[in-house]
Amino acid sequence: PQIVVSVYGPDFFGNDVVRGYGALHIPFTPGRHTRTIAMFVPESTSPLQKFTSWFTGRRPEFTDPKVVAQGEGREVTRVRSQGFMTISFNVV
Repeated sequence: PQIVVSVYGPDFFGNDVVRGYGALHIPFTPGRHTRTIAMFVPESTSPLQKFTSWFTGRRPEFTDPKVVAQGEGREVTRVRSQGFMTISFNVV
């Protein structure tokens, strides 16, 4: 099992844009666990697409959360590191 995280927040124009995606495998051992998830965001591939997304306020984002969880086909996707998220949970 995995936890897939999608974080959204407002940009300069007040539009909700993606701030980061991340995925984490849940450990099977019982107890309290604290894990750090590396967050990333997709990037435009050309300068024209970067300008267009900035001008319209619509940044690139994944339409299917399975893309984040599986990793299949992600090797050709351009992404940028966007920080970390710390999550703690209890496994029974």
